[in-house]
Amino acid sequence: MKPSRVLAVITAAVLSVTGCTSTETTPPGPQNCPVTHPGRSGPSEIPEESLFGWDRSYGDGRLAVGGLWPDGVIDAGPDFIEKDGAIRMKFGWWRGSPGAFEITGRRLDGSAPPLRADIPDGYGDTGFQATGLYFPAEGCWEVTGRIGATRLVFVTYVMKTRQPR
Repeated sequence: MKPSRVLAVITAAVLSVTGCTSTETTPPGPQNCPVTHPGRSGPSEIPEESLFGWDRSYGDGRLAVGGLWPDGVIDAGPDFIEKDGAIRMKFGWWRGSPGAFEITGRRLDGSAPPLRADIPDGYGDTGFQATGLYFPAEGCWEVTGRIGATRLVFVTYVMKTRQPR
């Protein structure tokens, strides 16, 4: 056998063996996202009627978010998809102290622009605060609510509904 033919056979064998070795990354999906699960009931410091989604909330009397989705997965239907493809979802928050309230978010399992938050005025300095969160892409998202040094972080997996309801 000619040396060039031997080299081609060896190269093909090496490529076929190394091709069997998986170099893939972990596939995206809720099973690979460290989602936050709500407590079995809302924070005892917050009256049930004062926080939408109290029974599916996470946090304490300083800062809490209500209405977390079952199993930590937001499964958004067509009514929740913006024209730009972002997934819009409302969350109620409880603020135990006054101060500027801000929400930030970042995707943990890939690249995406940062989360956008709509925090409307008119809810007072403490207590309930309605918000709208806009996730620019599907995936695993870390959301942080902050008032001064007080912060609350939760993780959720965001996806668009794959089948009709």
